[in-house]
Amino acid sequence: MAMFDALSGKLQGVFSTLGRRGSISEKELESALREVRMALLESDVNYKVARDYIKAVRARTNTDEVLKSPTPLNRVIEIIQAEMIALLGAESPSLQRASQGPTVILMVGLQGSGKTTTSAKLALRSRKAGDRPLLIAADVYRPAAIDQLQALGRQLDIEVFELGADERPIKIVEQGMQRAEQIGARTVIIDTAGRLHVDDEMMSEITELRDRFEPTEVLLVADAMSGQDAVNAAAAFDEAVGITGVVLSKMDGDARGGAALSIRAVTGAPIKFLGVGERPDAIESFHPDRLAGRILGHGDMSTLVERAQQEFGDQDAKDWQRRLQDGEFDLEDFIDQIGKVRRMGPISQIVSMVPGLGSIKDQIDVDDIDDDFFNTFEAIVRSMTPEERHKPDIINGSRRRRIAAGSGRTPQEVNQLLNQFKTAKGIMKDLASGKVPGMPGVKTASGRR
Repeated sequence: MAMFDALSGKLQGVFSTLGRRGSISEKELESALREVRMALLESDVNYKVARDYIKAVRARTNTDEVLKSPTPLNRVIEIIQAEMIALLGAESPSLQRASQGPTVILMVGLQGSGKTTTSAKLALRSRKAGDRPLLIAADVYRPAAIDQLQALGRQLDIEVFELGADERPIKIVEQGMQRAEQIGARTVIIDTAGRLHVDDEMMSEITELRDRFEPTEVLLVADAMSGQDAVNAAAAFDEAVGITGVVLSKMDGDARGGAALSIRAVTGAPIKFLGVGERPDAIESFHPDRLAGRILGHGDMSTLVERAQQEFGDQDAKDWQRRLQDGEFDLEDFIDQIGKVRRMGPISQIVSMVPGLGSIKDQIDVDDIDDDFFNTFEAIVRSMTPEERHKPDIINGSRRRRIAAGSGRTPQEVNQLLNQFKTAKGIMKDLASGKVPGMPGVKTASGRR
């Protein structure tokens, strides 16, 4: 994730320096841990959380068993990762399900955190799991929230219950629950009111809803880009109403990311989901080990494989991998797959999941690969003949000028694109074969290597 690029880069620098001589002294270890602590603080990790984390790492690494082992750096990194996973929550929490009646999820959070959008995302996720969801619009203080939820409901074909902005939330939810019973809804998601800051009126209203309807889950939506403000808000909500879990929204942003590493330790409430984009399906179950892997530069192939399976299907993905490995992948294939790749998320986000990220970023400036890049790429390729798409090496000066004229680009842009494709094709072939420099054996979501 772009959010953790700075922290990941600093940690990689610490590890590179620490492992330079092969052996590690106590003094070198202590210096490295100070740098790790500073990197965490600069990433907006809560001061006490950073302090306690380094204390736990120090206790496990500053031993003869680690420092005098044949591979001390590997042992230190393993411990740093293990303690980071523990900090994030150790296990992947799932939504609780009601033993009787519908599962009721009370969504809470500050205004602007992405609460309404996240409510719709969870409803879509519920429907994909085979449930019938119902959304209840109980934010009567911001009429735009009701309109927004209705628009999302129409887009996703999910029913939204609302009584407008003139009724009390308690009445809206009461009648909404009656509607849920009528239609046999198995999941009810209540979008409550937010404020620009924590106040007694908001907390009182949420507490009343919680006590009256006894929700299965009280999920706090926290804006990951707001740093310690998100952590402070989470602590306040937890103290006032007792949250059962956290959804970190806007994890696809480029802020420092300290909230993700602090919020579990401060509140004790597990992170259950990550919002990773604007699309209705851009929400992921939270896996502490995967996020720790991304932060430490180890990638996250499990999530990447899951996304690819959703977009491509198993057979399509296998055929694509085979063509890459056999060197048959051409511009026609690229255009056919480009839409699916774009639906998997921003390219910078996808690349961050691949072990060996540093070597790829050195060859391709992924931050420049955006919608305009793909639109330009597609226009140029569509101006080629079928033979040129299959055999781009035959494109000479006169062909390049014709393609440029047909796509409204310059010959230099055509040439640049062909060079980029050649580089990218080589990298993708290495990825398909597991040959990226620095790429360890990686388990897929099923546990197979």
